[in-house]
Amino acid sequence: VQLQASGGGLVQAGESLRLSCAASGRVFSINPMGWYRQAPGRQRELVATITNSGSPNYADSVKGRFTISRDNAKKMWYLQMNSLKPEDTAVYYCNGQTLGYSEEGSIIALNAWGQGTLVTVSS
Repeated sequence: VQLQASGGGLVQAGESLRLSCAASGRVFSINPMGWYRQAPGRQRELVATITNSGSPNYADSVKGRFTISRDNAKKMWYLQMNSLKPEDTAVYYCNGQTLGYSEEGSIIALNAWGQGTLVTVSS
């Protein structure tokens, strides 16, 4: 299983960005899907997760500004980030608790991470 995150960039405070994460490989279930971030000198922290049924969970710092969504058929999930603040600057990682098949046909559970996409918010 591989996760590919995209959509980061440099924006000004108050602007928006949309991050995307795409899963590839022999995966048949990803639950939950999530986004984490890591700012310089800080530990990686949860931003948002979403379950198969569409139930979201957000960090307090992003509630009301960020929205997580998913497309199960495409094995993709998204993070719409509005009203961005300089303190949102970080590398954003997508994460998924995956179930997939090995080449031999056995089921593999994997906590998969994307490579990270940098979000920089200037004041």
